[in-house]
Amino acid sequence: MKYLYKNFKKKLKKTNPINNPNAYGVLFDYMIAPLIPYAIKGVLWYQGESNVSNAKEYQELFTAMIKDWRQKWTRQLPFYFVQIAPYKYTASDASQRLREAQRKSLALENTGMAITIDIGEENDIHPANKQDVGARLARLALVNTYGVEERVATGPLYKSKTLFSNAIDLSFDFVGAGLMGKNWLKGFEIAGSNQKFFPAKATIKGDKVRVQSPRVKNPQRVRYGWKNYFEATLFNREGLPASSFDTE
Repeated sequence: MKYLYKNFKKKLKKTNPINNPNAYGVLFDYMIAPLIPYAIKGVLWYQGESNVSNAKEYQELFTAMIKDWRQKWTRQLPFYFVQIAPYKYTASDASQRLREAQRKSLALENTGMAITIDIGEENDIHPANKQDVGARLARLALVNTYGVEERVATGPLYKSKTLFSNAIDLSFDFVGAGLMGKNWLKGFEIAGSNQKFFPAKATIKGDKVRVQSPRVKNPQRVRYGWKNYFEATLFNREGLPASSFDTE
């Protein structure tokens, strides 16, 4: 890889008038394309911070890239990626929307997401705790690709909701041995048909979370962790955090 990168820099300087490694297609042409003749088992992907301003199109672009790489390697490569961690982005950014786009990208077959909601640092876009990031990626591969570990692959992921006149019950995949809360399950918000959100009380009821607020009758929508930076409070008993989400 070091050899490829040295040649990439040399060739880029000589042949590309833009001379910018972030230009469209440049990184693929010089860093990925040379690897295509080689057999690989799968892909680990850790990226996203620079995309907080175009979260709306991220899911489409990201899944298109995965499909393209699989086509290039002529196989359904397992693709495991890291959800970006909470961080104090600028007021105009909304990294929670990018995290949601990443979560929805799991609809693509043979993908998995290492959730890092609990290891973000408010003032550092690159959190220091990379050991847990690596362990969670390895867990996805061990469970889903190699089948050598019989345990839950990741933290809870929002699955569905049940509406009541004064509450919403949320169901999750990957609850493992059960759901657990820290710091009183903060970070939940609830809204009615007017889509106006209020802080909500969340309570674990078996494998579900019940969310409600006296300020919202006939609630329709819940979101969790819907900020650039927040502290994770919902986990499974294996200690893996739930992803932020919007039930819309």
